[in-house]
Amino acid sequence: MTKDKIFVLDTSVILHDHKALLSFEEHDVAIPITTLEEVDTFKKGGGDKNFAARQFIRTLDQLTKGKKLQNWISLGEGLGQFKIILHANKLQEDAKHIFDSNTNDNKILNAALSIKNKETPARVILVSKDINLRLKAKSLDLEAEDYETGKINTQELYSGIKIIENVDEEILKIIYKQGATEKVDFLQEHLKNNHYYLLKNGKTSILTYFNPITKNLERVEKSYTYGVKPRNYEQTFALHAILNPNIKLVTIQGVAGTGKTLLALAGALEQKNRFDQIILARPIVPLSNKDIGYLPGDASEKINPYMEPLWDNLKFIKGQFNETEKKNVAIDEMLKEGKILITPLAFIRGRSFSKMIFIVDEAQNLSPHEIKTIITRAGEDTKIIFTGDIKQIDTPYLDEQSNGLSYVIDRMKGQELYAHVTLEKGERSELANLANELL
Repeated sequence: MTKDKIFVLDTSVILHDHKALLSFEEHDVAIPITTLEEVDTFKKGGGDKNFAARQFIRTLDQLTKGKKLQNWISLGEGLGQFKIILHANKLQEDAKHIFDSNTNDNKILNAALSIKNKETPARVILVSKDINLRLKAKSLDLEAEDYETGKINTQELYSGIKIIENVDEEILKIIYKQGATEKVDFLQEHLKNNHYYLLKNGKTSILTYFNPITKNLERVEKSYTYGVKPRNYEQTFALHAILNPNIKLVTIQGVAGTGKTLLALAGALEQKNRFDQIILARPIVPLSNKDIGYLPGDASEKINPYMEPLWDNLKFIKGQFNETEKKNVAIDEMLKEGKILITPLAFIRGRSFSKMIFIVDEAQNLSPHEIKTIITRAGEDTKIIFTGDIKQIDTPYLDEQSNGLSYVIDRMKGQELYAHVTLEKGERSELANLANELL
């Protein structure tokens, strides 16, 4: 039978999604032996990539019991077949020769070229998260694509906020006087749980949200929280979500200077009596993607530069009070007792979170699997807040459409325990706003 398409998988795809082998419907999949060798080097460790490597190897082992890897093997009902491509020799176009290097990337390119030669007229497509490898493939007249499974359409990404114009004045009066209304018919096509609405009629406006418990549209008031006051309606909505005890998962997305982390920390401190601990964490993404082990100093000295932005937010909040004021003293005591913990995300991997408020900064640098792992570890009376900017990805092989923050926003929208707010208005300074707009 003539094959239609054969997808050749690069290592980056498997480390991004260990189920990638099963994601190509009825089409066939080929795995270069070099990809298998690279995956093997990742099998030890506690990271997301290490987990993916181990899971992929287990899947491969189950599929290949009693079979030869060089032959086409069925992936299951409704799916295509797969095989392992051994090292290619005597190619008319040899990537190792053309690019003058015997790198693993060039070996993978050669594997794709060899199967293209053998399986004519099938379309052979190299699938990789590595943009440069895709470009090299195209220079060899080899089709190449990004791995699209699980990608989110960020052009239509849920914002959590809707502005409704020309709202009936009577509805506005009811909400203003009573704090809520059962009349939500006018929102029917936009209605979502914990969604925020700016209702307007001429110069009159009111901030509201849909409460999934009462099924009412309720007024949202501006609140002064631990020395931090919202400067716009977006920040007001974000702080409401952070302070709402019925909302267990919050995501806040926005560019630098919109106040994401500051609001999350101030809101957490305001609720300090409800939780045993406040954890503020962020993933470490070293410069040039080098491991932090290359930096001088002990563990604390290595990670401090990455944690400094989080400490800056805490210092800003403390700066709103005199040294002897109760709230300032309370922060110092919580730090001393470990009730406020600022740490790299990797340092708390594997923990379960009970009766704590857990803030994850720079969440756009996490994969969907890492985001899921964090949320599934939430115990009783725990609240998780993810903040980040999906346009500022520092991790290789993640982008605006495939990162964990975009993923959780898209998948969780409308759930009773979840709220999201996109912050668009910068409040850091006029200069910062100008840079975000023009640069």
